[in-house]
Amino acid sequence: MTAPPPGQVMLRPIANPLPLGFLALVIATTLVSAAQLHWLPANAQPQVAVVLLGAVFPLQFLTSVLSYLARDVVAGTGMGVLAGTWLAVGLVMLLNGSAPTSPTLGVLLLVSSAAMAVTAAGAGGKLVAGAVLATTSVRFAATAGYELAGSTGWRIAAGVVGLLLAAVAIYAALALVLEGAYGRSSLPVFRRGRGQTAVTGDTAEHLKAAEGEPGVREQL
Repeated sequence: MTAPPPGQVMLRPIANPLPLGFLALVIATTLVSAAQLHWLPANAQPQVAVVLLGAVFPLQFLTSVLSYLARDVVAGTGMGVLAGTWLAVGLVMLLNGSAPTSPTLGVLLLVSSAAMAVTAAGAGGKLVAGAVLATTSVRFAATAGYELAGSTGWRIAAGVVGLLLAAVAIYAALALVLEGAYGRSSLPVFRRGRGQTAVTGDTAEHLKAAEGEPGVREQL
């Protein structure tokens, strides 16, 4: 009896989508921080919401989809949570009218903060990406504090952490863009372990576990 032919797994190389998601994060956190620190007039809230809905959400949703296609569950999950969170923030800002805070949004941001902490813990050998995810978790927690308590201290803390997040995300995006453009790390990306193997390893190392991954195995 002839043995069945071995199955084949077809893979399509794609560019690293994380810089796109990180730069969208820069847009979102900078605008929200500007509003929290009162650098923008009070009537600018609807415009900030439109940017979150029209630019940030679709860019991070696209990044999430491409990250899953690239077999990176941490990036796909993190960007998916970010896309959904900014979508919700934008909608609440539009629906909340002139109210400065929303307890409902505060609870959502607490949950999103915990979700981002989970993805940061899974970043492993990609320290720069992990730093972005971890700082996002802190940013969401601080904003949740403001939405729930409504105090000036929480508002300022959230705005400052948001600007810190923008700086970390810009560095991460620039480092990954240069790495993708020149095929080497022009800025330190601080990869280690499996994160380093993902860049320096050969094709056999990258594919040795593919047969057991979701989409290939029978069940998730």
